[in-house]
Order: sequence, then structure tokens, then C-alpha cells
Amino acid sequence: MNGNDRLAERFDEHRPHLRAVAYRMLGSLSDAEDAVQETWFKLNRSDVGGVANLGGWLTTVVGRVCLDMLRSRTTRREEPLEAGDGPVRLPDPVVSGPDRLDPEQEVLLADSVGIALMVVLETLAPAERLAFVLHDLFAVPFEEIAPVLGRTAASTRQLASRARRRVQGAAPAPDTGIARCREIVDAFLAASRGGDLDALVALLDPEVVARSDGGTLRPGLLRRGASDVASQAIVFARFAEAAYPALVNGTPGVVSLAQDGTPLSVMSFTIRRGVITGLDILTDPERLARIDLGPVTSP
Repeated sequence: MNGNDRLAERFDEHRPHLRAVAYRMLGSLSDAEDAVQETWFKLNRSDVGGVANLGGWLTTVVGRVCLDMLRSRTTRREEPLEAGDGPVRLPDPVVSGPDRLDPEQEVLLADSVGIALMVVLETLAPAERLAFVLHDLFAVPFEEIAPVLGRTAASTRQLASRARRRVQGAAPAPDTGIARCREIVDAFLAASRGGDLDALVALLDPEVVARSDGGTLRPGLLRRGASDVASQAIVFARFAEAAYPALVNGTPGVVSLAQDGTPLSVMSFTIRRGVITGLDILTDPERLARIDLGPVTSP
């Protein structure tokens, strides 16, 4: 095995980890793949013979690549989710069968990176997001993050602290019992399809927030309050020919299809203290067409 082959082999060992970093940074599976590929190009152009910790070196490089990508985003599809009632842009969901993740997805979603957390990450400034993701989610020391941002370690620590407060305030820890959460999601689905408004309201937190991202082809929606969200769920359920249980970023969710099998939505639920506090619904047909739903809809 020559040097290039050995370098490629070592890079492939770190690829799942780098993809996980990039996904948290960018919220897009395809952009994450692009960032990992660009990291490989940078590795090929660098002399890493004296690098003692290649994994750490690659992590900071992919972080820098993602930071540049975040700063250069200009199109509607790439704008961050607004914190108020403005346009909604949800991250790409990772969809798997209703029972378990495959090994690659387990690496990608380690540390319970649910849609609710990803939504909050979308609202952070690029530098805040980098500091928080690398330090809080991947334990990279501030001294190693600071050069990427062109800041001091103390300033980088402040960025991460500010981001952490935003995350903790907007995305508190959800319930983690998969079986109980699945019961609640199944009950929500049954009540929606049955038009049972009272049953839906009972499953929802009074201050529940529902976000829908339709991309450029369908309007996005943001609704608040149990009655409004329940009414909208009943209306939407009438358009879905079939709905399948799934894991969406590792937690119980629903994939809905039209009569011809075209994906209509991927729905993620945030459940706290036994009630639904948030729904994040991707209805963008362009992005839905790129998501692998095979494990969910295959017989």
C-alpha cells in the first residue's frame, strides 16, 4: 500500500465522524457530504506527517469548511430559520425504519441530535454555531477552535456560552422513552385521520408550536397553540393517502404519502412530560424527493 492509499484509508476511518460534524453545522445532508469531500481535498494538499492527532486536525478542517459554507449562503433555500414568525427553513431529516437506526445513522445522530435541536442550530450565527458544535457536541478544546474563527480562546468560549443559552432555552431536553413517544405519535396520527379535535388537543401542549417548511414551491407555515395546530393537523391528514411510522432523527415520527406514492411530508415530534410541544414538518417536494424513505415505505 502506497502513501496515498494509506492516507485515503485513514481518512475513510474518520469520514463518519466528519459527516456528523458537518451535518450539525450545515443542517443539510448533501452539503455535509460536500464539506467532507472538500476536507479530503484539503488533506490531500497538506503535509500532515507531523500531525499527531489526525482526527482532531480533520475535525477543525471540516469545521472551517462548514463555516465558509455558512457564511457564503445567499439563496432562499440556504437562509437560516428565523426565530420569530418569519420564513421557516427546517434542516434535512434523517429518516429510518420505525424500529431502529442503521449503523451509519447511529454515528450520524449520536448524542440525540433531534430536529428540534437542529432547528435551533439553524438560528445561530455561523461563528456561534461552530463554537457550540465543535466544543459542546464534539469536545474540541476552545484553544483549537479559536484559530478557525480568528478569535481568542476566551472570545470563543463566550460564543459557545451564548449559543448554549439559546439552545437550552429553545430546545429543552425532550422525553427519551421511545415506546411511550411512539404511543403518543400513533395516537396523534389516529386522531388526525379520524378528525377527533378533542383527542388531538389533549395530546398537545397548550403552547405547542408547529413549523412547516414547503421550500420554494409550497408556503411555509408556523402555527401556535393546541387548537390551531390540531385543526391544521386534521386538514392536512385529509390529503395524505397513507402514513407510515418512522424514526426521524432517532425519535418517533411519521412519513405521509400521496395516492401515487409521492412523499407529502416527514413529520418530527418533540415530546416533553407526555405531551407534544413541537412539530416540525418538511413538505418541500424537492427535498423530499432526495430523502431515502425506502426503510419506511418498503413492504
